[in-house]
Amino acid sequence: MSNPAHTPDEYENQLADDRKAVIAKLRKTILQHLPPGFEETISYGMIGYVVPLSIYPAGYHCKPDEPLPFLSIASQKNFIALYHMGMYADEKLLQWFQDEYPKHAKSKLDMGKSCVRFKKMDDIPFKLIAELAQKITMADWVSRYESIFKKS
Repeated sequence: MSNPAHTPDEYENQLADDRKAVIAKLRKTILQHLPPGFEETISYGMIGYVVPLSIYPAGYHCKPDEPLPFLSIASQKNFIALYHMGMYADEKLLQWFQDEYPKHAKSKLDMGKSCVRFKKMDDIPFKLIAELAQKITMADWVSRYESIFKKS
């Protein structure tokens, strides 16, 4: 992208048409299924879904003046990325996703700690992403985050 985006719409509009359509569909899928309270914003240069500072003023432990990240999507050079901190923090959720993925996609799961990489735009499992998005409420995420990542 030429200029850093300040809003999710700006981010999407700066993309090539094929990527724009995929990111638009991902945004719609996530927004329709994400539990209430999360806010769509630009976070770490990506479209992010965060716990707003107005709800969780402690913010992210790495950067307390920024909202607590939960889920992000990004158009990278060779793939579309979905980052889900809940899978990073919850072994059962990660296992569920890994077990379900082959039922929803033809390609092999390409995943890092919290990042799922989609290299084939026509093989993104939107139904599975919808299920994943709704699995953790904002209150559950804050509680899990505090129990695992927040140092007293």
